[in-house]
Amino acid sequence: MLQKGKLSINLARLKTDIEELGEFGRNDKGGLDRTTFTSSELAAREWLKSRLCHSNLVVKVDEAANIWGKRKGAKDLPSIVFGSHIDTVPNGGKYDGALGVLMALEVLRVLEENSIVTRHPLEFVSFSAEEPNPFGLSTFGSRAVSGKLTKAKIIDVADAAGTKLTDALRAAGGSLEQFANCIRKPIELSAYLEVHIEQGKRLVNSSIPIGIVMAITGIYREHITVIGEANHAGTTLMEDRKDALTAASELILSLERACLKHPSNEVVGTIGKITVSPNAPNIIPDKVTMSLEIRGKTSLEIQEILTAFTLDCLDCEEKRAVQIERKVLLDQAPAEMDEVVIEAIKNSAELLNFPYLVLGSMAGHDAAHMAAITRSGMIFVPSVGGKSHCPEEESRLEDMEKAANVLLHSILSLDEKLDV
Repeated sequence: MLQKGKLSINLARLKTDIEELGEFGRNDKGGLDRTTFTSSELAAREWLKSRLCHSNLVVKVDEAANIWGKRKGAKDLPSIVFGSHIDTVPNGGKYDGALGVLMALEVLRVLEENSIVTRHPLEFVSFSAEEPNPFGLSTFGSRAVSGKLTKAKIIDVADAAGTKLTDALRAAGGSLEQFANCIRKPIELSAYLEVHIEQGKRLVNSSIPIGIVMAITGIYREHITVIGEANHAGTTLMEDRKDALTAASELILSLERACLKHPSNEVVGTIGKITVSPNAPNIIPDKVTMSLEIRGKTSLEIQEILTAFTLDCLDCEEKRAVQIERKVLLDQAPAEMDEVVIEAIKNSAELLNFPYLVLGSMAGHDAAHMAAITRSGMIFVPSVGGKSHCPEEESRLEDMEKAANVLLHSILSLDEKLDV
């Protein structure tokens, strides 16, 4: 039996798993169409469950159709949980989510092969419906497990084709009637870890193989309406116009300017959707509706951008004689990762002589919801070219090997240090 400090994952086996899982949902563009509860995703689930069953784990599918695999511990302690998700966006890549799931599986295989007995029970999880999906409920599985998503919120949900979410859930092994039974209590869990591709360029540009997430980004969204006055585009002098579109343009640039000036380069703002009325070439626009989104790793960062944008809105109303109406759609606070878990990841990276970068997530993840019920942490793997949610999504084998070994040793470290 190897000493724990010398344990290492089997990269060739991990590579094979990535390639095999990457065939489920493959389309003619080279991407994956493995969206939630589709036939390709259901087939991928069966593949995954068969791998778990061959790894000496107790396998179950809970009421939210999350897939779990449990390995017994030597003591009566709460479980250390690790995993991610296997669903994709339309025409997505084979690493987003799936890499964290397959690394979790590989870690459990290595422990079993080397007869390593942990104090805590270890639990693998593949969460349902992490990605945006036709049912409009992303991070479905982790929200259900943390008690944030209830039976009442899903009972009448259907996709555009009329397929009921409850029917799709049953097909995946879940249950509407017993949905609340999937909730995990804080007393049952000791920690949660998730490996994920970064989906950005910070690690790859820095030539650093390990990202340690300090917080899952907060997301703030608004619906904004700019009301001006329609008039003839040929006969209305420029100084007499109340052009809703030019006013909206100022606001778009205002948001960009505030984010560029902010000292943290992880603060980002986006106007991603815009509608102009009456949308005719010879009429001055009288109304523009648009979406605003701000992301940051702390609530203060988001508020600083919001304050600057609000001042610019007031200035724009006065200067351009328009009316600006704003409605908050989402105000999701950042989820801080646990210091104990962060320290375990740092120590494991240092033990293995891998440089690391501490950063914010800049995207949403299941770990944000798990942080509500247990100490949580995330490890990022560099993304080649910063690409994700596309067929070109890729991470290098050497980086994946390092991240998987950091995950392995982080779990062993937490197992030794945590007494709950």
